[in-house]
Amino acid sequence: MTPFDLVLTPRGVRFQGQTYPCSIGKGGVSAHKREGDGATPKGIHYIVGMLYRVDRLCAPNGWSRPIGPNDLWSDASGQPDYNHPVRAPYDHSHERLRRADPLYDIVWITDWNYPDATAGKGSAIFLHQWRRPHYPTEGCIAFRRDHLLKLSRRIEPGTRLIVR
Repeated sequence: MTPFDLVLTPRGVRFQGQTYPCSIGKGGVSAHKREGDGATPKGIHYIVGMLYRVDRLCAPNGWSRPIGPNDLWSDASGQPDYNHPVRAPYDHSHERLRRADPLYDIVWITDWNYPDATAGKGSAIFLHQWRRPHYPTEGCIAFRRDHLLKLSRRIEPGTRLIVR
């Protein structure tokens, strides 16, 4: 481990000597992640992208990309674009990235089952803003907004997320 790793602990995510409270999946941490199980996948995951709502905040860093009104994420397990960004209109199961609530104002994309997705292994494992303190996610890791913004300015592509 290095000081530049994000490490999930029972108290939150540790990064550069600080611990940030977070929420994890309602299914806990799982070594056998499946689509729809609500679990946060165990392992070492790399941050491979960051998206943000340009209409709500400034770019948190030089490498993040804006979320557009037609941006979606496919969770349609049997489709070739499963666990990839897609654009509306999209006739298969998906998650809207441009949400009315602030949960996806900043989204970090992990390499969980991406880019070479295996059907049914789980999709859209992101790091994003929490709904409220410690409210469970569908498998993502979620933070307080101010913590997410602070971390977004400090991480780089390839930062490791370690989930034990």
